[in-house]
Amino acid sequence: MTGPTEQEIRTRAYELWKDAGEPPGQMDQLWYKAERELLERKAANGEAHFEVNGHNGTYPEKLRGVH
Repeated sequence: MTGPTEQEIRTRAYELWKDAGEPPGQMDQLWYKAERELLERKAANGEAHFEVNGHNGTYPEKLRGVH
């Protein structure tokens, strides 16, 4: 499985924005926070797919749950 979809990120970012009291000018930070949360959740479940420096794969077991 790949990382979170754009719609999943959008939905979570909106939830974070609402929870934070709808602060102006923070959607970029909230978008990245939402994406990170969703990636971490998928990684913890062994579902996340990533690409770092051209290397593809799922998170190694030893990195799951590491923040």
